[in-house]
Parts: sequence; structure tokens; C-alpha cells
Amino acid sequence: MSHKIVVSSAKAPAAIGPYSQAIVAGGLVYTAGVIPLDPDTKAVEGTDIRSQTERVMTSLSGLLEDAGSSMNNVIKTTCFLQNLADFPTFNEVYSTYFEGAAAPARSTVEVAKLPMGVLVEIECVALREEGA
Repeated sequence: MSHKIVVSSAKAPAAIGPYSQAIVAGGLVYTAGVIPLDPDTKAVEGTDIRSQTERVMTSLSGLLEDAGSSMNNVIKTTCFLQNLADFPTFNEVYSTYFEGAAAPARSTVEVAKLPMGVLVEIECVALREEGA
């Protein structure tokens, strides 16, 4: 019988609602959407798309590590931008976190609002490391 493991990480912002930071099930890691909050202060970090995307990607990387995975194992991301005009800069930062031609599948959508007025939110699905 399959079971799920709840992942909690100090390397990413704590949940600000009734959800888990990540769930491991069936050899996969499913993250909640991550917004650019400093994990220690819980304040929004950065005022532009570049700095906010850096914070989100750093938090996602730490969360995946604590879940027994890594950015190299990400197979799908869903990215939410408050303004698609930010896409070129977002994409520039995003691409530095994935090596070579093995970038994950991705959906990117513009949304009217994001929690706490942030500019970006990203969720992902990743393979879990063998033996993790």
C-alpha cells in the first residue's frame, strides 16, 4: 500500500495556510507553491522579478534537498507570474537552476494576484533519489 510523507523544511518558507510544504508519494516529490519569503523572517524578499525569482528558486532547491531530491530531478514546474511582461527576466534566472537540455516540462501563466502581493510563485514535481 502506498503512503505519503509530509516534508517540512527550514530552507523554504513555512506554510502560510492549511497545506504542507511538500509531499513525497510514489517516488515523487510534490511541492506546494513557493513564494519569495525569507524562511527566517517570513518577510517578502526582493522587490523585482529577478530578486524574487532567485529567492523562490533557492527555497525550492532547499525544500527538494530536504525531501530527498534536487533541482536536477525536477520533471515539471508550474510557474505563476503576476505580469507576463516579466517573463524574459524570470526565464533568465530560472534557466540558471537547470543543467543543459534536461530542463523540466513547464507551464507559465499570468495571474491576477499572488499571496502577499508577490510577483512569482513556483511549484514543482520531482523524482526522489533512490534510497532517500
